[in-house]
Amino acid sequence: MSEILAMRHVTKTYPGVKALDDVSVVFQEGEVHAVVGENGAGKTTLMKILYGMLPADSGEILYRGRSVTIHRPRDAQTIGISMIHQELNPIKDLTVAENMFVGRYPTKGGFVDWRAMNSQSQELFDHWNVNFNPKRKVRDLSTAQMQLLDILKAISYDAKLIIMDEPTSALTEHEVLKLFSFIEELKSKGITIIVITHKLDEVFQIADRVTVLRDGQRISTCTIEELNRDKLISMMVGREISNVYPKREYQKQEAVLTVRNLNRGSKVKDVSFQLNRGEILGFAGIVGAGRTETLRCVFGLDRIESGEIELEGKRIQIRETRDAIKNGIAMVTENRKEDGLVLCRTIMENAVLPSTFINSKYGILRKRLESGKAETECKKLQVKTPSYKKIVNQLSGGNQQKVIIAKWLMMSPKIMILDEPTRGIDVGAKSEIYRIMNDLTGQGVSVIMISSDMEEIIGMADRILVMCEGRISGELKRGEYTQEKILEYAAKVTK
Repeated sequence: MSEILAMRHVTKTYPGVKALDDVSVVFQEGEVHAVVGENGAGKTTLMKILYGMLPADSGEILYRGRSVTIHRPRDAQTIGISMIHQELNPIKDLTVAENMFVGRYPTKGGFVDWRAMNSQSQELFDHWNVNFNPKRKVRDLSTAQMQLLDILKAISYDAKLIIMDEPTSALTEHEVLKLFSFIEELKSKGITIIVITHKLDEVFQIADRVTVLRDGQRISTCTIEELNRDKLISMMVGREISNVYPKREYQKQEAVLTVRNLNRGSKVKDVSFQLNRGEILGFAGIVGAGRTETLRCVFGLDRIESGEIELEGKRIQIRETRDAIKNGIAMVTENRKEDGLVLCRTIMENAVLPSTFINSKYGILRKRLESGKAETECKKLQVKTPSYKKIVNQLSGGNQQKVIIAKWLMMSPKIMILDEPTRGIDVGAKSEIYRIMNDLTGQGVSVIMISSDMEEIIGMADRILVMCEGRISGELKRGEYTQEKILEYAAKVTK
């Protein structure tokens, strides 16, 4: 394979942090090149510089051997580079074709040429054998279809190199396989794919070569044949992680939470379960099975239509999140950017947000007390930042997740609900979060974990409830569950 692009001696510094330190990497034509590393390693920063979203302090980009200057995304697109971001941002009220050509609509006589736009979109869909209707509203598409639309939009710029940032983070297993098949097709056409991912299993499925970044430096670039999982993890974190899922002994204790006959629309149907003190209770199932919807009801994010909730043997009413919080229930939601954080506020402001009313006295905020507690929790979770006054949107995804967990730990909760707690987080940070979960249960806190990662839920849960089509279809205790058994219950519809 021939070289398509090289980044030479790229450096990027923020106040107090060297995000990239003299990084050089070469990408080959028609390869899938994975860029991996812990949160804060510099992966996304490097790709944003390549795509013109950030300026480098120093360094050079060579495209097909020629030095190029990329000041903005349009410059990158002009030479054949496109980027698909982790958070998809389509204009949902526009059609598929309008999203494809937004900002560059074909015109005729000074007016938008709708016929040409729809025709050109359809030609692209036909060429890549994709069943899209150009006139369909984007809001009617699934997440996987929106992502595919983003890829096709990148191709429509005549892209020869496509950057994909965490492309499978919101996809089902079946959708992931379809995406990988499409990536293979792009590769066969000579298109280079750069994938930023935390999912190491996927690296070994699709990557030809892997570049490892750590603390802003390039550690190595290897072919996939030169690597195994343990070696890759060691290169990423600078140490061996022999036990990702820490062992702990759990003896069944009394029930702390009892849910009876919970109902909400078609997503939650007659759900009943118990959570014991100091237990990690896993909720498994395919996307759309009703796991998140059930726990959103318990936390008061969605209103319960019928059913009962008991806390420590006493019936409680949860009409809104304030009711749940007052009863010692906390929830780390699945979508941290939409539900978990105020992105325009600082780390400190986010960390103290839910506990403000507890730490106030006579209606007066006690900022020094709040700040001290927040800083303690953030330090425990090893939030990487030069200052807790930094805007939270400037943190990596993993550090944002740690801030959310920190804010709930300040509440000293009895029950912690974690919805996909390690999505988009590197293996080192995952291990730390698992340790924190174990520490919490050791202190008597009960944990509910919703996870689509089969290894994770088997490795961490003391008991697993499997849901299918809004109902609990099976219950498995430690020692009973396997991936096959969980999948069997996940496809089992109960009446």
